[in-house]
Amino acid sequence: MTQILTIAGPAPQPIAAIALLTAAGARPGTPDWLSPGEAFDIAFEPAVEGLEPALRAAYPGCDLVVQPATHRRKKLLVTDMDSTVITVECIDEMADLLGLKPKIAAITERAMRGEIDFAVALRERVALLAGLSLGDLQRVYDQRVVPMPGARRLVRTMRRHGAHTALVSGGFDFFTGRVAAALGFDEHRGNRLIDRGGRLTGEVAEPIQGAEAKLAILTELTGRLGLGRENTLAMGDGANDIPMLEAAGLGIAFRAKPKAARAARARIDFGDLTVALYFQGYRRDELVE
Repeated sequence: MTQILTIAGPAPQPIAAIALLTAAGARPGTPDWLSPGEAFDIAFEPAVEGLEPALRAAYPGCDLVVQPATHRRKKLLVTDMDSTVITVECIDEMADLLGLKPKIAAITERAMRGEIDFAVALRERVALLAGLSLGDLQRVYDQRVVPMPGARRLVRTMRRHGAHTALVSGGFDFFTGRVAAALGFDEHRGNRLIDRGGRLTGEVAEPIQGAEAKLAILTELTGRLGLGRENTLAMGDGANDIPMLEAAGLGIAFRAKPKAARAARARIDFGDLTVALYFQGYRRDELVE
């Protein structure tokens, strides 16, 4: 089966990749520039095991993936929100309004690394946010929530080419709804903060949406749309994203914690979210701004 190597980064040159593929016994084709001076594909066969470490060493500062040539352009995108399509962790920014950011951010970091149970960590953090107003949450969104570079381009390009896009988060639907609308997602899912009289009670509605819920959403949408798993792309950065990253046709760990990076089929460590489009074979002139 034909394989595709995609490399994206600052002025990558194909010659080293061709040499490595040839030395490993593969027959590489002519490099195909997806974005001149930025990203290229090389088709090759047969498949070669264990080549990625050598490729990464040859292309420092570049993102790359090796995958089958079939089903590259995905028909379903399911992605995490915090630190993936936006630059911040919303719960940490909420905590900052109460002077609790260092304490809550430390818990967030441990949860995202998979060191503590996600649901337990979420309840603990939300309890500390009791008393914040919905106006405070709106202020966090207006002043602190910034799209990750390439996020709008990723969503709009995939939708233009017929894909369904879903934003799923272990964070809060107060933010997923606003971020989904701003970036153009088809739908969103998140946890619901309980408020009374416009102020947070320190509780989150059950059941909490964590790792298994994200996987269930991927499975639900795949079935609803009549797709195979090979047609799906999942993306995230934390341990609670691992089940969906492993289950999707292409799982991309985006600037991820080590456990998620090890679990995912592909990684984006250096570039922005546009790289997820290059991994699918999109060309620069096909991207939608």
